[in-house]
Amino acid sequence: MHTVVDLISLANEHLGTDLKPDDAGRELTELPCWDSVHLLRLVSLLETELGRQVPVAEMLEARSLSEIWTVAVGT
Repeated sequence: MHTVVDLISLANEHLGTDLKPDDAGRELTELPCWDSVHLLRLVSLLETELGRQVPVAEMLEARSLSEIWTVAVGT
C-alpha cells in the first residue's frame, strides 16, 4: 500500500464502500454510506496492512481519507 488510492481500494474491498479516488479530499461526512464504524474498521485494516499500530486518536480527528492516509503513514 503506497498511496491514498490504495487506502480507498482497501476500503472498497473490505468495507463494501464504493469510494472513488476523487473522494480522497472530501469531508468524511460528505461520503455516502461512511460512518464511524467504517473508520474504526479501516483503522484495524490499516494496522494489519502496515504491520504496526496507527495513532487511533489522530485517526479519529481526521476529516478526509487523505488525512487518514497522512496519519497512517506519517507515524
